[in-house]
Amino acid sequence: MIIDYVTEALRRAHYQLADGEYCGTVAALPGVISTGVTLEACRDQLAEVVEGWVLVRVARGLPVPRLGRRTVVVKKAG
Repeated sequence: MIIDYVTEALRRAHYQLADGEYCGTVAALPGVISTGVTLEACRDQLAEVVEGWVLVRVARGLPVPRLGRRTVVVKKAG
């Protein structure tokens, strides 16, 4: 399920505080970044960004990187 993948991504997330705002990234997922005025807000936003990132890759037929034991398999319709 995608929620398991998102949860694993959040476990691997890195957060920094800069200029009074938190910034969250997941190194294994290029381009995935979020910000928030609190750590909780940043984490919530990061979960949405990861989910959207995965859905876009699936829609375009692109591979989704494995995170530990978590995978998202893209199957072609047919």
